[in-house]
Amino acid sequence: MDIPFSPQRIVSLVPSQTELLFDLGLDVQICGVTKFCIHPREKIQSKEKIGGTKNLNLEKISDLHPDLIIANKEENEERQVRELMERYPVWISDVKNLDDAYAMIKILGEAVEKRNEALEMVSRIRSAMNKWKSFSLQDGRNSLNNDRKTCAYLIWYKPYMTVGSDTFIHHMLEVTGFKNVFAGEKRYPHISIEELRERSPEFVLLSSEPYPFKGKHIEEIKCELPDSKALLVDGEMFSWYGSRLLKVPEYFKFLTTQY
Repeated sequence: MDIPFSPQRIVSLVPSQTELLFDLGLDVQICGVTKFCIHPREKIQSKEKIGGTKNLNLEKISDLHPDLIIANKEENEERQVRELMERYPVWISDVKNLDDAYAMIKILGEAVEKRNEALEMVSRIRSAMNKWKSFSLQDGRNSLNNDRKTCAYLIWYKPYMTVGSDTFIHHMLEVTGFKNVFAGEKRYPHISIEELRERSPEFVLLSSEPYPFKGKHIEEIKCELPDSKALLVDGEMFSWYGSRLLKVPEYFKFLTTQY
């Protein structure tokens, strides 16, 4: 798709990319966001809400007369995105790893006339990630020292759902220093407590999103898997692939102190 030159009315259907657009300095151009777009909190309130990422209000989007819509292959429903593509320019990202994220930021920066800002952001993220790698090399608990801790990363409750190897979260688990016990699976499979027991992960990571796991769920996991350590983790640090990546290395450093 050819992105229109200098878009002035942007609708974002992807929370992590909404934050990225704001951080690139597009406060005025952003006119519509999803109800799950929550960052930056001080700026997002004034923007029109156009439904959820998988349940868009197409009429509201039409009322905004967008000249560019930002979508994502995984986060948005194909049917709705295709319908939007018949009427508006839609740019669709597909991010599975950090290299994809860097490329996405650069392409989007070019499209919205924020090339220099995007390049600087990618440079800052790379630098932060390199510092994390240096820290990891000195830390005997981390994967970069060939001592990867096995884990299961849960994103949903009743039924439990985890992540397979073709996801950005899986890639970030590897960056953090974990070995995903469900790496052989695809996307976001449903799993049973019996399957969790069979895989016997050293850690069970309970994400803050999309299901907001709480302390009570740690106790449930402890009862079912007494030999595993359950931790609440910030899901944004594992699944948001925009400017939030700037915060990831420090969070990963903190996380390693928990095991």
